[in-house]
Amino acid sequence: MKVALFSSKPYDERFFQAENAKHGHEIRYLEAHLSSETAPLAAGSEAVCAFVNDRLDAEVLGILAASGVRLLALRSAGFNHVDLKAAERLGIAVARVPAYSPHAVAEHAVALLLSLNRKIHRAHARVREANFSLHGLVGFDLHGRTVGVVGTGKIGEVFARIMSGFGCHVLAVDKSENATCRAFGVEYVSLEALFRRSDVISLHCPLNQETEHIIDTRALGLMKKGVYLINTGRGGLVDTKALIVALKSQHVGGVCLDVYEEEENLFFEDLSSQIIQDDVFMRLLTFPNVLITAHQGFFTEEALSNIAATTLGNITAFATEKGELHLVLGTR
Repeated sequence: MKVALFSSKPYDERFFQAENAKHGHEIRYLEAHLSSETAPLAAGSEAVCAFVNDRLDAEVLGILAASGVRLLALRSAGFNHVDLKAAERLGIAVARVPAYSPHAVAEHAVALLLSLNRKIHRAHARVREANFSLHGLVGFDLHGRTVGVVGTGKIGEVFARIMSGFGCHVLAVDKSENATCRAFGVEYVSLEALFRRSDVISLHCPLNQETEHIIDTRALGLMKKGVYLINTGRGGLVDTKALIVALKSQHVGGVCLDVYEEEENLFFEDLSSQIIQDDVFMRLLTFPNVLITAHQGFFTEEALSNIAATTLGNITAFATEKGELHLVLGTR
């Protein structure tokens, strides 16, 4: 198939080119984000490959459909950024990568937690300046702490297992309890109980109408003073303005973010020579107990390889009507 791959970076081309040797699709790598302005670039393509920060609203999908696009191949697990009703109306099938490496995201969540708790980022900067003082670098033992996991799918399960290995008591919330998690000691509780009892809370649930701003003013008020919050899921899970209020009052002890609800115009780009116009994001950066990475939880060799393999496998299955096709919407 002819494929237009938007939001392309050098690492995307590297992994997709290697995997495409098995499939033989004609791929055009486009650096531009997918939007109403750039969607005409897909003209002549039968499939579009999009990333998490590409715009996939009704207007964009309409342009793609008019250009002959029949398949939207997401190189992500989440699909909350796709107007599925518009895609169905326009006859565009939507496929995704349901799992690429749960270990990558879960391990990154743990890395953020350890870095913030033990002030690794601050200590590294000090030592580089020959400042060997330990003042202000005190952390706490994770062993014996209570860790709450919101969402125990594949990523949440791996994170819970790692935290159990640290000697933490792990609480969890999910619509469907994970038998594997229960087997290694995870306790399932209500969301309110998780908020009240946890010293650390990590979000691993999808973003939808039920979970949007699951962390809001009320939720933050239920949490222990000094709680650590980790979000490597989707930015919209957290009401950022409410979080800033809780940080200012020192009710929240630390925040680790790999996602941000308004990240579309920030992440994956080098903006170091520009003035960032997002005042809410810039306010977050002023807190010494907030650690932010730019949506890199998935960024491992294994995950990138799996994303390319599954995405191209979806395209091949759609074209040939053979093989595994991870459809969110539509038919072959």
